[in-house]
Amino acid sequence: MPQRDSLSPIQQYLQHLHDKYARLEDGAVATYIPELGRANPHAFGIAIATVDGQVYEVGDSNVPFTIQSISKPLVYGLALETHGERHVAARVGVEPSGEAFNSISLDPATGRPLNPMINAGAIATSSLVPGRSAAERRAHLLDTLAAFAGHELDFDDRVYVSERDTGHRNRAIAHLLRNFGVLEGNPEEPLDLYFRQCSVLVTARDLAMMAATLANGGTNPITGRRVLQPHNTGRVLSVMTSCGMYDYAGEWMHKVGMPAKSGVAGGILAVLPGQLGVGVFSPPLDAKGNSVRGVRACTDLSRDFGLHLFNTPRVVTPALKSIHSGAEVRGRRLRRRHELELLHRHGDAIRVYQLRGRLVFASLEPVVRSVLSQSHSTTHVVLDLSRVVDVDPASCRLLLDLAEHLRRADIRIHLTGANDKSTLREYVEVRLSPDGWNRLAEPGHLADALESCEADLLRRHAPADIGDGSVELAEHELCRSLSPGELQDLAARLEKVDYPAGIAIVEAGAPSDSMYFIERGEVGIFLGPDGPGALLLSTLGPGMSFGEVALVDRDPRSATVRTLVPVRVLRLSFAEFDRLEESGLGHLRSKLVANLASVLAA
Repeated sequence: MPQRDSLSPIQQYLQHLHDKYARLEDGAVATYIPELGRANPHAFGIAIATVDGQVYEVGDSNVPFTIQSISKPLVYGLALETHGERHVAARVGVEPSGEAFNSISLDPATGRPLNPMINAGAIATSSLVPGRSAAERRAHLLDTLAAFAGHELDFDDRVYVSERDTGHRNRAIAHLLRNFGVLEGNPEEPLDLYFRQCSVLVTARDLAMMAATLANGGTNPITGRRVLQPHNTGRVLSVMTSCGMYDYAGEWMHKVGMPAKSGVAGGILAVLPGQLGVGVFSPPLDAKGNSVRGVRACTDLSRDFGLHLFNTPRVVTPALKSIHSGAEVRGRRLRRRHELELLHRHGDAIRVYQLRGRLVFASLEPVVRSVLSQSHSTTHVVLDLSRVVDVDPASCRLLLDLAEHLRRADIRIHLTGANDKSTLREYVEVRLSPDGWNRLAEPGHLADALESCEADLLRRHAPADIGDGSVELAEHELCRSLSPGELQDLAARLEKVDYPAGIAIVEAGAPSDSMYFIERGEVGIFLGPDGPGALLLSTLGPGMSFGEVALVDRDPRSATVRTLVPVRVLRLSFAEFDRLEESGLGHLRSKLVANLASVLAA
């Protein structure tokens, strides 16, 4: 098994859930079918399959066992596909019985079984499996169950014989159905097929994929094979909702809230339509014939991941809007050429995921998967929630689990656009602390987070060259290729000026009379006049310059430049610039203009 820290947050959760209930000793293995009594009571497996085919599993998820009554809704779906609803409804109803799985619950007037989930209804449904011979019907049934699972299945002959030789109650039910005309011909034939269908070998992973096929409207997420039409899938899920857990169905829907079916071999199949399927296997059963560990595990899953059918959106919009790397998108900080080259070379280590819509487990799970699949080459992750309208509690848990997983892998994570997501903030502050929220969600704007990631990435790859300290004049972009003598001539014409934070060095609309080389500190370029509502367009740091564009046109300032921290600049007045030609320094003037053109073209 992989080290726990290498597992995804969802996989870690399943492992925790498995550990929580693996030692639970309640319940007893079914023995009324002798072969089932041989099951290992300690076996316990859990699997989740999403509608796009991703499977998470833990424990004994690949240990085979017989499907038993979990086959009932699937064969009911086969009957609907073959004969249509009206014909099937003439043989079996859809009303809950509120009784045990082996109860003889028949309509007193017609003899029709109340629903296809009790044994009487399942035997009636088995009689509707198409085929000209018993062998053809067996093959058709097995092929259908295999289509749900996504691979070939087989029968367990020992369990089949054990059920056939001890199934006296079911034999009595079959003959009673024949007496009412629900079955035609020899009742032993559909009864034998029923025993066969209950003896099909599956695993918890198979159950999860079968459930995901139902969740996916009847199409297997892996193979793409359509097993049921969507309208028949809906009918199957409806019956599972009201009758799938027998006399526990009401409490199940109240607590777990997913259409489900259990089997006496210890399996449970549960479906969240449009999102995922769950398969659990653990042989010890409770008094109602349901897996003890299976019920507990499904209850926790539903609560912790918000899977209750009536607490989830009917339509799940994919949460992932776009993915970008730091080589494709940038913060607002304008950078020097060698910094840009470093970001272009190493920017793929920064990954930006823009999310949207309502975050629920099913919409966020693919995002988590995508983040983790690229984490081997990632040092910084930004999850932008500015287009997210709501975050449910399950997604809060998943986001924080992902953040902690990345942190352990030494990957920095930022949540941007999250300060208005009160549910998420409250969850993080309770689980961590107010400081924990600040570490995760500050800076709150995507551009600021990108700037922080870029600065950290540059420090990693050029620690001696990148920083916010003083930059010599020779290191400025506009001074590239200047000789020592030219640098000395330029420096003699510069005025060194210090500004405190929050001062507008130039204002939009003001006359243009100077350009500025930033020696130390940081300034912001704002659209429009100076004031609290001004829009920040970009930031500049040491080695950059501003005001130089007006060298060409001398138009009034188009933007406001304000200090963000204490700043030292070297000011070159346009009057001094114009006198370069008169002073015999036309070559210096030409180089500055050429460098300006190169910077503007970059």
